[in-house]
Parts: sequence; C-alpha cells; structure tokens
Amino acid sequence: MKTEHEMHKRRFGRNLGVGLLLVSFVAVVFGLTIAKVTGVGLKDRFDPASASSQTGISG
Repeated sequence: MKTEHEMHKRRFGRNLGVGLLLVSFVAVVFGLTIAKVTGVGLKDRFDPASASSQTGISG
C-alpha cells in the first residue's frame, strides 16, 4: 500500500477551498440572475419621476 505524500494532502485542501469558492460564486450569480429575471422587488424600485413630483423639484 502506498502512503500519500504531504504535498498531495495540502494540494487537495487548497483545491477543495478553491472549488468551494467557485461554487459559492456561481450560486451568488445564479441567485442574482433569478432575482432579476423574476422581478423580485420591482414594486419598491426608485422612480425618479415620482420622487421629483413629491419633493417639488421640477425638471
């Protein structure tokens, strides 16, 4: 039976960390895309036209 070298253990740990980082980044981008496509929060979006009429600024 062959023993695993210490370098391979460290490399596996680093690769696992990079892999988890990439998966989390993809999950964030996917979540933001879904939120944008489905229109979550569109009713709360800022409308400059209504804001200027409420504050008395004309333009």
